[in-house]
Amino acid sequence: QVQLVESGGGLVQAGGSLRLSCASSGRTFSMGWFRQAPGKEREFVAATTWISWSGSSTRYADSVKGRFTISRDNDKNTVYLQMNSLKPEDTAVYYCAAGGPYANGNINSWDYWGQGTQVTVAS
Repeated sequence: QVQLVESGGGLVQAGGSLRLSCASSGRTFSMGWFRQAPGKEREFVAATTWISWSGSSTRYADSVKGRFTISRDNDKNTVYLQMNSLKPEDTAVYYCAAGGPYANGNINSWDYWGQGTQVTVAS
């Protein structure tokens, strides 16, 4: 069993930045971020999958591409989400997820979930 703990959420003005962190109790092939806004379904945000010690592959939702950056520190088993140029529509609970090498944008393809951290972007 893998435990995930998110941190870094909070209140920020539109155009500002936040950096989310997710600490894992163990290393997995894939780590990613999803978000869920009030009244909406949970949606994919970004993911990174281990390839080798030379690097990892990354993927982003079109809505955040160019604004958000996912990265990981393998020595600390921690994944980060740097969020820049934040918009009010980015307001949501952000969830960290972990899974195997084939984890993708489908929620059911991931094995473990964190408790979520609230991100609120004000106009």
